[in-house]
Amino acid sequence: MINFSTVSKRYESGQEALGGISFDIDAGELVFLTGHSGAGKSTLMKLIMLMERPTTGQVLVGGRNLSRIRKSQIPYHRRQVGVVFQNHQLLFDRSVFENVALPLQIAGYQSREVGRRVRAALDKVGLLEKEKHNPITLSGGEQQRVGIARAVVNKPPVLLADEPTGNLDPELSAEIMNLFAQFNAVGVTVMIASHDIDLITRLDYRVLTLHKGQIIHDGFLPKGDQHG
Repeated sequence: MINFSTVSKRYESGQEALGGISFDIDAGELVFLTGHSGAGKSTLMKLIMLMERPTTGQVLVGGRNLSRIRKSQIPYHRRQVGVVFQNHQLLFDRSVFENVALPLQIAGYQSREVGRRVRAALDKVGLLEKEKHNPITLSGGEQQRVGIARAVVNKPPVLLADEPTGNLDPELSAEIMNLFAQFNAVGVTVMIASHDIDLITRLDYRVLTLHKGQIIHDGFLPKGDQHG
């Protein structure tokens, strides 16, 4: 589902964010991406979203070579990739329902279908009764769940999450991770960037560890390994 082949990314400043990395993630897999701040995690995700292009190498998502996707096709590609951000990026001048509906409205769905999909997504994350609320009135954990509902409302085959539990306490973090596991269980390919090694080692999923733009570990972490 996601294939990186000797991918490097060098910015105009001269900083090399990724240095010739290769890996494959199968359809329906859940993978954690970890590493120190500045290791290249966000750059890697931006390449999958086509927010950045690689300097060298190839990125394939769902068999499509992203280097061959024209600018006009980028919005279609992004509808195949749901994204959850650490800081939610919610609009506080709109209701919870309107925030989740936004990707569907941009994609041109009819209002009846928008309503059906938005309520199904909010129900999945346990916030159906909050659809008329302003997101600013919700807790941090609830705001993150609104962000997840918005990311999955298009039913994308790939879901990316960039530090989704970074601002949450351990109990809420576990709830959010459980949501990702549920989406993964129905076949969504999930990649989660996280610093939280404690949390990752409690969950039995593959881990890609980046260090200075290189993959230094690809596999399962031993239980209780606090270093990765």
